[in-house]
Amino acid sequence: MSENCNQNCNSCSEDCAERKEQKTDFSEKLHEMSSIKKVIGVVSGKGGVGKSLVTSMLAVTMNRMGYHTAILDADITGPSIPKAFGIRGKATGSEFGLFPVKTKTGIDIMSVNLLLENDTDPVVWRGPIIAGTVKQFWTDVIWSDVDFMFIDMPPGTGDVPLTVFQSIAVDGIIVVTSPQELVSMIVSKAVKMAEMMNIPIIGLVENMSYFKCPDNDKDYQIFGESHIEEIAEKHNLKVLAKLPIDPKISAACDKGMIELFDGNWLDSTSKLLEERLEEN
Repeated sequence: MSENCNQNCNSCSEDCAERKEQKTDFSEKLHEMSSIKKVIGVVSGKGGVGKSLVTSMLAVTMNRMGYHTAILDADITGPSIPKAFGIRGKATGSEFGLFPVKTKTGIDIMSVNLLLENDTDPVVWRGPIIAGTVKQFWTDVIWSDVDFMFIDMPPGTGDVPLTVFQSIAVDGIIVVTSPQELVSMIVSKAVKMAEMMNIPIIGLVENMSYFKCPDNDKDYQIFGESHIEEIAEKHNLKVLAKLPIDPKISAACDKGMIELFDGNWLDSTSKLLEERLEEN
């Protein structure tokens, strides 16, 4: 250590044994009028595996259990949450901040599509602007008395997932996957990113896991043999649920009626989330 050391290691180039690295804090404060008890991120290693569907179904399931739920749609360039819930109105605001739009059953939603003039307008923005928008959904939106907020993340391990993990107080994540063998490698990337960021992983959900034939009641693995158990064992994680290929679910999303889906696939996951809430 130099005799002239001022203890400010960030401005010093000396490589001494007493050097103290100061980590930069990227965390953003929640809006002062907001109240959120638990924040759950829903992530996937690649697109097209049903991450937004799982996010919607989790919010609906917890809402049915009597909890006030919300969805922060962080998939800025591919927002699909408003469509699934049949939301046609736009978000409003006041001098205090933005207000999320409520669904028919009272779930609070904030998505970039609720701010665009037309739902089909493309979001042609660069990464920093997209990441900044996600942070504004956290800092500028007034989330009132939310028990569970689910963040629908874009696929992959890029700017937005990194921004969410660094900026928002995420209590845990759920990783969504599909049965293809290629996906297992990609899922491992998402899991390892969360581990690097010290974000707790609640477990895995496999979508499109099987198709139950209505004629003989047998299960058929349309996309091949599942590898989710192998991934779970490799990373010491829980398999939370396996969702079937069900035309009724996709029809409900297309009609904006996901709140009416009929199925108990996520019941065990909801109880696990409930336990986490009661722990505090």
